[in-house]
Amino acid sequence: MWQNSNITEFILLGLTQDPLRQKMVFLIILIFYVGTVVGNTLVIVTIKSSRTLESPMYYFLLYLSFADSCYSTSTAPRLIVDALSTKKVISYNECMTQIFALHLFGCMEILVLILMAADRYVAICKPLHYPRIMRRQVCLILIVLAWIGSFMHSISQTILALRLPFCGPNLIDHYCCDLQPLFKLACTDTYLSNLLLVTNNGAICLVSLTILMISYIVILRSLRNHSAEGRKKALSTCTSHIIVVVLFFVPCIFIYTRPPTTFPMDKMVTVFYTIGTPFLNPLIYTLRNAEVKNAMRNLWQGKTTSESRG
Repeated sequence: MWQNSNITEFILLGLTQDPLRQKMVFLIILIFYVGTVVGNTLVIVTIKSSRTLESPMYYFLLYLSFADSCYSTSTAPRLIVDALSTKKVISYNECMTQIFALHLFGCMEILVLILMAADRYVAICKPLHYPRIMRRQVCLILIVLAWIGSFMHSISQTILALRLPFCGPNLIDHYCCDLQPLFKLACTDTYLSNLLLVTNNGAICLVSLTILMISYIVILRSLRNHSAEGRKKALSTCTSHIIVVVLFFVPCIFIYTRPPTTFPMDKMVTVFYTIGTPFLNPLIYTLRNAEVKNAMRNLWQGKTTSESRG
């Protein structure tokens, strides 16, 4: 990997320097990460194995769960290991790879949330045209475009990081590699780089949140023309989506849409949207969705039945 510096590794300061708190960080993040992987894997397996979850909404939910697992994996395992390490060293190449993964799966999550909102809009506001508009081929094309868009965004952020020259301290006051902490270490003026970061990441977060909020407002307004049962079902689904959107976008906007300043809470905010939100998403979508809960119950009962027969 091309390197624009004489530094070959960075030292992460982590969430805390206190030994007791580091053990608490290890335990808490380990629980959250295992819960994230298990919960999202369960959602993926349930959707792939259930014939009742073949609608586009669950097709997109499958990719959201996959993106959640990968997004959490880009930071959580290192944070868990570093919590028990005396020296938290990350190589230059590993640092750039982590930036690439963070932005790839983070952007993918944003785009999938937009696709899920679009799916709900068509299903509720254009129900007669829904089977024709949201057919499987269209959904596949949309997912491919989302991956391409995420890859292009991630490449642009990685190039921005690769262009930073480092010639001094290598202590990153964070638990993971991202552009803002690296800007503080670069031995050059990073005003233009930070401007590019804000216009890219900040614009993606703000524009996406605006689109999502407008779409859900339109959806909720259109529910007045539906039956009581239809309103209840649609409202439950949309509420789950809105909760996930708020939990993910509010921290992202706080981090990526401001001048190059840091606050003591930045690390915890980053933990929330990179580890906390992926952990909560499967809980939100399963606890508030009767179809997913029934499919999981049937999958478990079917497995139990087959084991008893065996």
